[in-house]
Amino acid sequence: MYQDEVVLCGSSAYTKKFYLNEDFSNLPEQIQNDLKILCVLYTEDVGGTLQLVFDRDGNLTFRTEYEEDDFLYDEIGSVLKIKQLRQTKQELLEALEMFYKVFFLGEEFEED
Repeated sequence: MYQDEVVLCGSSAYTKKFYLNEDFSNLPEQIQNDLKILCVLYTEDVGGTLQLVFDRDGNLTFRTEYEEDDFLYDEIGSVLKIKQLRQTKQELLEALEMFYKVFFLGEEFEED
């Protein structure tokens, strides 16, 4: 097992920065760019911070946070935006989960 959870990437509306975990620097540049666009657009639209995190089983989850005094953060918009991203980026998210399971957790690759 790699760790209980591993942050893939994240973005903050407060610092205006994007973070990609250096353990994933071997991802193709286009995938890295897609992740950056996904995270930055989310935080620009909704506010707060967004992290894409792998749990111990290799499932990719969205973690959002916002500062207590951030009255511009859109909680309803956050839920809707994550739902939209899960639908429109489903193929990317599933591929990232498979990548993590094979290369980090050492699971066997199984084609459907």
